[in-house]
Amino acid sequence: MSGLVDPDSTFLKTIGKLSNSLSIGRGVDQKEVIPKGWNAHWEAITKLKRSFDAIPAGERVRLAKKTSNLFRGRSDAGHGLDVAALGGVIAIDPVNATADVQGMCTYEDLVDATLSYGLMPLVVPQLKTITLGGAVTGMGVESTSFRNGLPHESVLEMDIFTGTGEIVTCSPTENVDLYRGFPNSYGSLGYAVRLKIELEPVQDYVQLRHVRFNDLESLTKAIEEVASSLEFDNQPVDYLDGVVFSPTEAYLVLGTQTSQPGPTSDYTRDLSYYRSLQHPEGITYDRLTIRDYIWRWDTDWFWCSRAFGTQNPVVRKLWPRDLLRSSFYWKIIGWDRKYSIADRLEERKGRPARERVVQDVEVTIDKLPEFLKWFFESSDIEPLWLCPIKLREVPGSSVGAGEILSSAEAIDSGAAEHPWPLYPLKKDVLWVNIGFWSSVPVDLMGSDAPEGAFNREIERVMAELGGHKSLYSEAFYTREDFEKLYGGTIPALLKKQWDPHSRFPGLYEKTVKGA
Repeated sequence: MSGLVDPDSTFLKTIGKLSNSLSIGRGVDQKEVIPKGWNAHWEAITKLKRSFDAIPAGERVRLAKKTSNLFRGRSDAGHGLDVAALGGVIAIDPVNATADVQGMCTYEDLVDATLSYGLMPLVVPQLKTITLGGAVTGMGVESTSFRNGLPHESVLEMDIFTGTGEIVTCSPTENVDLYRGFPNSYGSLGYAVRLKIELEPVQDYVQLRHVRFNDLESLTKAIEEVASSLEFDNQPVDYLDGVVFSPTEAYLVLGTQTSQPGPTSDYTRDLSYYRSLQHPEGITYDRLTIRDYIWRWDTDWFWCSRAFGTQNPVVRKLWPRDLLRSSFYWKIIGWDRKYSIADRLEERKGRPARERVVQDVEVTIDKLPEFLKWFFESSDIEPLWLCPIKLREVPGSSVGAGEILSSAEAIDSGAAEHPWPLYPLKKDVLWVNIGFWSSVPVDLMGSDAPEGAFNREIERVMAELGGHKSLYSEAFYTREDFEKLYGGTIPALLKKQWDPHSRFPGLYEKTVKGA
């Protein structure tokens, strides 16, 4: 590792090489978000209940949402709940550093509301249109996860709209089974309509160090050391993630909050953020405003915008800056799904169709080099994103579990020992989320390979390494294998309590079968 030089002097000398234009705060799509207040929230709840009551008894229920960040098939069967008025911030308490937020509120709006108080959520997933309720009932990670865990771990209290049509409040001390079982339930138990979350103070800027590693073992060792000490070269680290381009080219991105003003990069212009990380040896430096740091990956959807041509310098100059964002790329993906544009282009070039490989997986830190070596040997997908995760202590854990998680069935399955049983990551262990979002030829695993062959192989390798994968994308597990990984009998026990008439699809039906 290179020795640390003065960040500010090096930054001021070299920042011009990273971007042709500098600015203090981009603000292309930033807006003022004013909390809507409690009266508006209760009116939205009334509208939601009326919507549910209008659905015939016994009929399946789903959210009537126009947007989604899921990469798996989803049935449109069932009656849609009216959640249009549940997409805002209710109230912010800057003294106690908490916020009450509606479940369909996007992180983009939540961040714009909290930053005006010098605060932000403890974990902000990478894409602007991810909703708070979606991240809690699903999965979300970011560069604060090595010290703040996962989004649901900073939830102090939730109101869940359950399959009985009731609003159930849960917390570490109230309806504990639902509180602990809701994360990773993906709407199979109900929907969060209000969440009270912790916030943390932030400063105006983030100073970045891009540290290059030429082998996976030294990269892994550095992740472990930074996650343990919260420092690198005796300098504090507030944010930690990384990008791996190959087994011999990887980078850790170490962010440190600062209030010191200075020039900042703007990656809505000529250069994509991930390309700014690459350099031959040692450490390079950068600086972003806190808002641009939070959304650094959204501008180019990590690196997936290259599929749309926006990383071509000519195209990028013509592309409207406010449309360099994941929500617009989602529209393009929608057109492709509807008209099979990509497969048709491959066919015209005489090439086979491609299997989508869009996954986030977690392995323990000791298994990271093994998985990365296997992945690079097995496909030509690059780069990969790394995000270290360490669970927090469960708020109110001394209270213990509820009746379901204390039952003999839950104890026998082993799920009860995990703080969040539907996504059972071990406590006091450093995990690393690995994200890869691309495709491979459908015949990569052989001409007679089954549908999703490479994704199935990823699932097999994950099981061998004792890892997990997030369920926002395609999954091919048998029910038996699924239950081994995602809570055993706990989902069924929870569902019997909170959705006894199966108004919502079960977890396996929803995440594997596309119900």
